[in-house]
Amino acid sequence: MAAEDIMITVLPELSGRSRSSKKNERDNFKRSPTAFWKVMKHVFSLQVYKVLVRNGDKSWFLFRRYNEFYGLHEKIKKLYPESNLRLPGKKIFGNLDPDFIQQRRDGLDDFIQKLVTHPKISQNPEVRAFLTLDNPRNAQEPVDTDTFEDSDTMDRKDTNPVNLGPSERTCVKPSDFEFLKVIGKGSFGKVLLARHKLEGNIYAIKVLQKQAIMKRNEAKHIMAERNVLLKNIKHPFLVGLHYSFQTADKLYFVLDYVNGGELFFHLQRERYFPEQRARFYAAEMGSAIGYLHSLNIIYRDLKPENILLDSKGHITLTDFGLCKEGIEGMGTTNTFCGTPEYLAPEVLRKQPYDKTVDWWCLGAVLYEMMYGLPPFYSRDTAEMYDNILYKPLRLRTNVSAAARSILEGLLQKEKEKRLGCQQDFMEVKSHDFFVDVNWDELDEKKMKPPYNPNVSGQLDLKHFDPEFVREPVPASVGKSMGTSKLVSASVMEADSMFQGFSYVPPAEDAFS
Repeated sequence: MAAEDIMITVLPELSGRSRSSKKNERDNFKRSPTAFWKVMKHVFSLQVYKVLVRNGDKSWFLFRRYNEFYGLHEKIKKLYPESNLRLPGKKIFGNLDPDFIQQRRDGLDDFIQKLVTHPKISQNPEVRAFLTLDNPRNAQEPVDTDTFEDSDTMDRKDTNPVNLGPSERTCVKPSDFEFLKVIGKGSFGKVLLARHKLEGNIYAIKVLQKQAIMKRNEAKHIMAERNVLLKNIKHPFLVGLHYSFQTADKLYFVLDYVNGGELFFHLQRERYFPEQRARFYAAEMGSAIGYLHSLNIIYRDLKPENILLDSKGHITLTDFGLCKEGIEGMGTTNTFCGTPEYLAPEVLRKQPYDKTVDWWCLGAVLYEMMYGLPPFYSRDTAEMYDNILYKPLRLRTNVSAAARSILEGLLQKEKEKRLGCQQDFMEVKSHDFFVDVNWDELDEKKMKPPYNPNVSGQLDLKHFDPEFVREPVPASVGKSMGTSKLVSASVMEADSMFQGFSYVPPAEDAFS
């Protein structure tokens, strides 16, 4: 049986039969209440809940059916009638309803939290046995809470060996890093500057709160970002992932540290860029997007905030949470997502769209770099959407004819006529605007960037928002166990959503 938060298995006697035989069985249930209650009792017994138990710096998973919670509750009521502990009641009809399942999980979690925090009940032998607190293996062999495998065991040992290069250790965890500064914030967490304690390497670590992700139903986007990052690790203009791992309440992306500042930061300061500089950045962006397209990935969120400069002035594309994987050839998708200023017309029309949405975004960013604002910008979002859909593109003559031509091609409202609609990146890179770009040298970073951020070293934070840098580093991000309690326990929900999140590089790639 798979180790999930709640496991409901189809009854063997009801599976693999014809529709008519199942109808007969349902009719039998109507005629025979005893048969119905017997089957439903069996369904109850197949609901299994995963419980995370922490004891000091040790932790482990155990698996309990509802009836086991119920049996413990009955004993506690008799022994401690004054405790008034409550357990979610039994329910037959609607038992498989998702809302009921969520309510029951929450109720069980509340029940078990009260068990371990009650000074008397927490010391009861029945409770300690239920949580396997006195199992000597649990005292000596902590389970890695970052990953789990299918298992029915209560005392699972997870060795998960990882080769981290010259100084080999058995796992990657938050306490391996010294968290130095906050350098960014997002919807689900923060980005922190961190140093690996043993290797001394500097990283940017994105720390995300699982609870916030689940509340907004964004787990799929986070896993998509992790998947895309794994494919990016060798491309010169895409941020590289070194590790991903998780604790009970947080996800960690250990990423390349890039400290030349956001393109957005530089645009705000300088208002617009000379055409030569805009062309250089657009070429590197185009190379990155073309690479993603070759992997059947649509980026969908190209904007100055997601484009970083490295210490030499080359661009680094980051934030892959809106990427769509598996779009082959002229394949389409239809999810409405992106950033308002850069949405393509077909996205606003809620029509199926393809990889050409990324070329629209490239056109919008190129326009902004040369003119100072996105092409159809308005403070009124509704008016801006109307402009994107219907307003003709107007180009001032302070840029070259080739620049105006590529903007007209990329910002074509009909995707079937847009530059890149036929041959994707090959079509874009062949435009006259890029005639002086040596693409091989560009991808090898042999072309000299037109601007140098002039950072003094890895810890130079002058291109980061001072508001972030002044923030204190949360103490919890560096703890491998997300609790200060001596003993705690919770009915888990998050891990099944993030199964497979953890990643470490092959030995030859470690700290390369």
